[in-house]
Amino acid sequence: MIEWQDDAALLAARPFGETSVIIEVFSETHGRHAGVVRGGTSRKVAPLLQPGAQLSVTWKARLDSHLGSFTVEPIRSRAAAAMGDRLALAGLNAVCGLLVMVLPEREAHRPLYDRTIGLLDLLGQSDVWPLAYLRWEQALLEEMGFGLDLSACAVRGVNEELIYVSPKSGRAVSRQGAGEWADRMLPLPPVLAGKGDATHSEIALALGTTGFFIENKLIKGLGDRPLPPARARLVEVIARGAPD
Repeated sequence: MIEWQDDAALLAARPFGETSVIIEVFSETHGRHAGVVRGGTSRKVAPLLQPGAQLSVTWKARLDSHLGSFTVEPIRSRAAAAMGDRLALAGLNAVCGLLVMVLPEREAHRPLYDRTIGLLDLLGQSDVWPLAYLRWEQALLEEMGFGLDLSACAVRGVNEELIYVSPKSGRAVSRQGAGEWADRMLPLPPVLAGKGDATHSEIALALGTTGFFIENKLIKGLGDRPLPPARARLVEVIARGAPD
Protein backbone atom coordinates (compact mmCIF):
# COMPACT_ATOMS: atom_id res chain seq x y z
CA MET A 1 0.00 0.00 0.00
CA ILE A 2 1.28 3.45 -0.98
CA GLU A 3 0.30 6.40 1.17
CA TRP A 4 1.17 10.07 1.47
CA GLN A 5 -0.21 13.16 3.20
CA ASP A 6 -0.04 16.75 1.97
CA ASP A 7 -1.75 20.14 2.06
CA ALA A 8 -3.63 20.96 -1.12
CA ALA A 9 -6.06 23.30 -2.83
CA LEU A 10 -9.10 21.65 -4.36
CA LEU A 11 -9.35 22.36 -8.09
CA ALA A 12 -12.30 20.27 -9.25
CA ALA A 13 -14.76 17.60 -8.14
CA ARG A 14 -17.07 15.36 -10.14
CA PRO A 15 -19.47 12.57 -9.18
CA PHE A 16 -18.23 8.99 -9.23
CA GLY A 17 -20.82 6.29 -8.76
CA GLU A 18 -23.72 6.86 -6.40
CA THR A 19 -21.96 8.19 -3.31
CA SER A 20 -18.35 8.98 -4.25
CA VAL A 21 -16.57 11.91 -5.85
CA ILE A 22 -13.36 12.17 -7.85
CA ILE A 23 -11.41 15.26 -6.85
CA GLU A 24 -8.37 16.93 -8.36
CA VAL A 25 -6.11 18.86 -6.04
CA PHE A 26 -2.98 20.96 -6.38
CA SER A 27 -0.70 19.83 -3.59
CA GLU A 28 2.60 21.22 -2.39
CA THR A 29 4.78 18.17 -2.97
CA HIS A 30 2.70 16.02 -5.32
CA GLY A 31 1.39 18.61 -7.79
CA ARG A 32 -1.94 18.05 -9.52
CA HIS A 33 -3.28 14.76 -8.25
CA ALA A 34 -6.63 12.99 -8.56
CA GLY A 35 -8.31 10.46 -6.31
CA VAL A 36 -11.67 9.17 -5.12
CA VAL A 37 -13.35 10.47 -1.99
CA ARG A 38 -15.64 7.71 -0.68
CA GLY A 39 -18.89 9.14 0.59
CA GLY A 40 -18.05 12.46 -1.03
CA THR A 41 -21.70 13.23 -1.73
CA SER A 42 -22.71 12.96 1.94
CA ARG A 43 -23.98 15.96 3.89
CA LYS A 44 -20.86 15.87 6.03
CA VAL A 45 -18.23 15.70 3.27
CA ALA A 46 -19.82 17.45 0.27
CA PRO A 47 -19.59 20.97 1.76
CA LEU A 48 -15.83 20.50 2.13
CA LEU A 49 -15.33 19.70 -1.54
CA GLN A 50 -15.75 23.19 -2.98
CA PRO A 51 -13.25 24.62 -5.52
CA GLY A 52 -10.51 26.56 -3.81
CA ALA A 53 -10.90 24.82 -0.45
CA GLN A 54 -7.64 24.27 1.43
CA LEU A 55 -7.46 20.67 2.59
CA SER A 56 -5.21 18.24 4.36
CA VAL A 57 -5.35 15.18 2.10
CA THR A 58 -4.17 11.62 2.57
CA TRP A 59 -3.88 9.54 -0.60
CA LYS A 60 -3.76 5.75 -0.62
CA ALA A 61 -3.47 3.16 -3.37
CA ARG A 62 -2.15 -0.35 -3.82
CA LEU A 63 0.01 0.78 -6.75
CA ASP A 64 1.31 4.19 -7.70
CA SER A 65 -0.34 3.87 -11.12
CA HIS A 66 -3.81 3.48 -9.57
CA LEU A 67 -6.30 6.33 -9.19
CA GLY A 68 -6.32 5.76 -5.44
CA SER A 69 -8.50 7.30 -2.79
CA PHE A 70 -8.37 10.48 -0.72
CA THR A 71 -9.43 11.18 2.80
CA VAL A 72 -9.76 14.89 3.44
CA GLU A 73 -9.70 17.20 6.42
CA PRO A 74 -10.62 20.89 6.08
CA ILE A 75 -8.02 23.57 6.70
CA ARG A 76 -10.03 26.53 5.44
CA SER A 77 -12.83 27.20 3.01
CA ARG A 78 -12.70 29.98 0.46
CA ALA A 79 -16.32 29.66 -0.63
CA ALA A 80 -17.50 32.53 1.55
CA ALA A 81 -14.95 34.89 -0.02
CA ALA A 82 -16.12 33.96 -3.53
CA MET A 83 -19.87 33.82 -3.12
CA GLY A 84 -21.59 37.15 -3.72
CA ASP A 85 -18.45 38.74 -5.17
CA ARG A 86 -18.40 38.66 -8.96
CA LEU A 87 -14.66 39.25 -9.23
CA ALA A 88 -13.74 36.66 -6.59
CA LEU A 89 -16.00 33.99 -8.08
CA ALA A 90 -14.76 34.60 -11.62
CA GLY A 91 -11.17 34.62 -10.36
CA LEU A 92 -11.52 31.40 -8.39
CA ASN A 93 -13.04 29.62 -11.38
CA ALA A 94 -10.34 30.94 -13.73
CA VAL A 95 -7.47 29.85 -11.49
CA CYS A 96 -8.90 26.37 -10.93
CA GLY A 97 -9.81 25.94 -14.60
CA LEU A 98 -6.36 26.91 -15.84
CA LEU A 99 -4.53 24.70 -13.35
CA VAL A 100 -6.64 21.66 -14.21
CA MET A 101 -5.88 22.27 -17.87
CA VAL A 102 -2.16 23.02 -17.84
CA LEU A 103 -0.56 21.31 -14.84
CA PRO A 104 1.03 17.95 -15.59
CA GLU A 105 -0.25 15.18 -13.35
CA ARG A 106 1.73 14.24 -10.25
CA GLU A 107 4.53 16.73 -10.86
CA ALA A 108 5.48 19.13 -8.07
CA HIS A 109 5.59 22.87 -8.83
CA ARG A 110 6.27 24.34 -5.41
CA PRO A 111 6.91 27.98 -6.42
CA LEU A 112 3.66 28.04 -8.38
CA TYR A 113 1.85 26.26 -5.55
CA ASP A 114 2.98 28.90 -3.06
CA ARG A 115 1.96 31.72 -5.38
CA THR A 116 -1.41 30.07 -6.04
CA ILE A 117 -2.18 29.72 -2.34
CA GLY A 118 -1.20 33.34 -1.82
CA LEU A 119 -3.52 34.42 -4.64
CA LEU A 120 -6.44 32.37 -3.37
CA ASP A 121 -5.97 33.82 0.10
CA LEU A 122 -6.53 37.28 -1.42
CA LEU A 123 -9.98 36.37 -2.74
CA GLY A 124 -12.47 39.04 -1.76
CA GLN A 125 -9.86 41.81 -1.66
CA SER A 126 -10.98 43.46 -4.87
CA ASP A 127 -8.53 46.33 -4.62
CA VAL A 128 -5.45 44.12 -4.97
CA TRP A 129 -6.74 40.91 -6.60
CA PRO A 130 -6.69 41.86 -10.31
CA LEU A 131 -3.01 42.84 -10.21
CA ALA A 132 -2.16 39.78 -8.11
CA TYR A 133 -3.89 37.62 -10.70
CA LEU A 134 -1.90 39.19 -13.54
CA ARG A 135 1.33 38.45 -11.68
CA TRP A 136 0.08 34.88 -11.13
CA GLU A 137 -0.45 34.37 -14.87
CA GLN A 138 3.06 35.66 -15.52
CA ALA A 139 4.38 33.21 -12.91
CA LEU A 140 2.36 30.39 -14.50
CA LEU A 141 3.99 31.07 -17.87
CA GLU A 142 7.41 31.22 -16.23
CA GLU A 143 6.90 27.95 -14.34
CA MET A 144 5.71 26.16 -17.48
CA GLY A 145 8.68 27.35 -19.53
CA PHE A 146 7.07 30.21 -21.47
CA GLY A 147 8.10 33.19 -19.37
CA LEU A 148 8.05 36.66 -20.92
CA ASP A 149 11.33 38.59 -21.19
CA LEU A 150 10.43 42.27 -20.88
CA SER A 151 13.85 43.58 -19.88
CA ALA A 152 15.05 44.97 -23.23
CA CYS A 153 14.12 45.23 -26.89
CA ALA A 154 14.62 41.94 -28.71
CA VAL A 155 15.67 43.85 -31.84
CA ARG A 156 17.78 46.77 -30.62
CA GLY A 157 18.83 45.64 -27.13
CA VAL A 158 17.69 48.88 -25.48
CA ASN A 159 15.20 49.23 -22.65
CA GLU A 160 13.53 52.43 -23.86
CA GLU A 161 10.04 52.79 -25.36
CA LEU A 162 9.21 49.14 -24.88
CA ILE A 163 5.57 49.07 -25.99
CA TYR A 164 5.23 45.70 -27.69
CA VAL A 165 5.76 42.00 -27.04
CA SER A 166 6.79 39.68 -29.85
CA PRO A 167 4.16 36.95 -30.27
CA LYS A 168 6.88 34.56 -31.39
CA SER A 169 9.59 35.03 -28.77
CA GLY A 170 7.72 36.54 -25.82
CA ARG A 171 10.35 39.30 -25.66
CA ALA A 172 9.77 43.03 -25.45
CA VAL A 173 10.09 45.16 -28.58
CA SER A 174 10.57 48.92 -28.73
CA ARG A 175 8.62 51.33 -30.90
CA GLN A 176 11.61 51.74 -33.20
CA GLY A 177 12.46 48.06 -33.19
CA ALA A 178 8.98 47.00 -34.30
CA GLY A 179 9.11 49.06 -37.48
CA GLU A 180 6.81 47.73 -40.19
CA TRP A 181 5.91 44.73 -37.99
CA ALA A 182 4.18 46.87 -35.37
CA ASP A 183 0.70 45.72 -36.39
CA ARG A 184 1.70 42.11 -35.69
CA MET A 185 2.96 42.80 -32.16
CA LEU A 186 1.12 42.33 -28.87
CA PRO A 187 0.68 45.29 -26.53
CA LEU A 188 3.06 45.78 -23.62
CA PRO A 189 1.20 48.00 -21.15
CA PRO A 190 3.49 49.34 -18.39
CA VAL A 191 1.74 47.30 -15.70
CA LEU A 192 2.86 44.09 -17.40
CA ALA A 193 6.46 45.16 -16.87
CA GLY A 194 5.82 46.24 -13.30
CA LYS A 195 5.51 49.94 -14.04
CA GLY A 196 2.80 52.57 -14.13
CA ASP A 197 -0.68 52.55 -12.62
CA ALA A 198 -2.45 49.22 -12.23
CA THR A 199 -5.83 50.38 -13.50
CA HIS A 200 -8.47 47.83 -14.43
CA SER A 201 -8.20 48.72 -18.12
CA GLU A 202 -4.41 48.37 -18.09
CA ILE A 203 -4.60 45.02 -16.30
CA ALA A 204 -7.22 43.75 -18.76
CA LEU A 205 -4.98 44.80 -21.65
CA ALA A 206 -2.02 43.01 -20.07
CA LEU A 207 -4.14 39.89 -19.58
CA GLY A 208 -4.82 39.93 -23.31
CA THR A 209 -1.09 39.51 -23.85
CA THR A 210 -0.52 36.83 -21.21
CA GLY A 211 -3.65 35.07 -22.46
CA PHE A 212 -2.18 34.90 -25.96
CA PHE A 213 0.84 32.99 -24.69
CA ILE A 214 -1.18 30.72 -22.42
CA GLU A 215 -3.48 29.78 -25.30
CA ASN A 216 -1.02 29.69 -28.20
CA LYS A 217 2.14 28.44 -26.52
CA LEU A 218 1.24 26.61 -23.32
CA ILE A 219 -2.18 25.10 -24.06
CA LYS A 220 -1.53 24.51 -27.75
CA GLY A 221 1.16 22.02 -26.83
CA LEU A 222 -1.40 20.12 -24.75
CA GLY A 223 -3.90 19.47 -27.52
CA ASP A 224 -4.76 22.86 -29.02
CA ARG A 225 -7.69 23.59 -26.69
CA PRO A 226 -9.19 27.03 -26.04
CA LEU A 227 -8.75 28.92 -22.82
CA PRO A 228 -11.24 28.00 -20.10
CA PRO A 229 -14.41 30.12 -20.47
CA ALA A 230 -14.01 31.13 -16.82
CA ARG A 231 -10.91 33.12 -17.70
CA ALA A 232 -12.76 35.14 -20.34
CA ARG A 233 -15.41 35.95 -17.74
CA LEU A 234 -12.74 37.12 -15.33
CA VAL A 235 -11.11 39.41 -17.87
CA GLU A 236 -14.53 40.84 -18.71
CA VAL A 237 -15.22 41.62 -15.05
CA ILE A 238 -11.82 43.27 -14.65
CA ALA A 239 -12.23 45.30 -17.84
CA ARG A 240 -15.58 46.61 -16.67
CA GLY A 241 -13.95 47.70 -13.45
CA ALA A 242 -16.90 46.42 -11.47
CA PRO A 243 -15.57 43.95 -8.90
CA ASP A 244 -18.80 43.91 -6.94
